[in-house]
Amino acid sequence: MDKTTLRNKVREALSNMSAATYREQSFAIARKVLQEPYIIEANTIGITISNKPEVDTIHLIEALWKLGKTVAVPKCNAKTREMSFYAIESFAQLETVYMHLREPIPEISEFVDANEMDIILVPGVVFDTQGYRIGYGGGYYDRYVLHYKKGKLISVLFDEQLYEQVPIETHDYPVDLIITPTKRIDCEAQRGAK
Repeated sequence: MDKTTLRNKVREALSNMSAATYREQSFAIARKVLQEPYIIEANTIGITISNKPEVDTIHLIEALWKLGKTVAVPKCNAKTREMSFYAIESFAQLETVYMHLREPIPEISEFVDANEMDIILVPGVVFDTQGYRIGYGGGYYDRYVLHYKKGKLISVLFDEQLYEQVPIETHDYPVDLIITPTKRIDCEAQRGAK
């Protein structure tokens, strides 16, 4: 299947998920993330503010704050298709921008350089076991992670978003670890990385 067909198929499957299942599975994923050694050891974590039907990150962010983690969220520049991350300590530091996305207000948030983040949680629509993903089509993360050398790239997703293989292009950059309600997939090992 091509990227557009796969993206639409998965979006439809997610939109059919009941509210109760969405909540339960998001909580199950958050519990697993909070037990993940990479997360436990991390000081600064980059993470998006979710928009349904993405895995709910709001409760995860609150839990990370309680653990004393610095949480950095992305601000997108639609003109340049580039992203910057800003540390937030409260959801009051967010504003709603295009397509109902919630992003940090730079004037009241602290800029965080890519290599200050120990972990970046990378969103997407469809993933394969090697960590390749089909995103939302903007290419923001593929461009951003080219300059990220410090830590691990992790994606949290529902089992419905996981496929054996997705079409990949030369500029696609895979994540290192996938966490679903039922699986923990070491994508580096799947790719044969040392």
